[in-house]
Amino acid sequence: MIADTSAWIEMLRASGSAADMRLKQALLKRQRLLMPDVVYQELLQGVPSPQKFMALQAQLDAVPAFLPADARETARQAAMLYARCRWQGITIRSPNDCLIAACAIEAGEPLLHADRDFERIAAIEPRLRLA
Repeated sequence: MIADTSAWIEMLRASGSAADMRLKQALLKRQRLLMPDVVYQELLQGVPSPQKFMALQAQLDAVPAFLPADARETARQAAMLYARCRWQGITIRSPNDCLIAACAIEAGEPLLHADRDFERIAAIEPRLRLA
């Protein structure tokens, strides 16, 4: 499974949401979980202090990275997802969401999220499986 930044934020805030509970369960049961670099970056860039940055970095470093076979091709696939949505009249708020979706598709893993844009992307691209 790949967890989007939104799912990690839900868990870090202990929101009690479905994404929070599912991610906690995956971590406790040591289920397969991969982290694209863009999710890693988004999580760390929002930390309010150097101390919390270091603590979160240590936690995130325990999650295996998803490394695309060809980063340029993954970026092209993400751009195509964004464009296909736009051509259908759907505006995705963050292009990074398309990159995260492209990573999940490439990895063949379901995507855990708490962001409505992934529902919209999945409506355009059936290979995107949502957790």
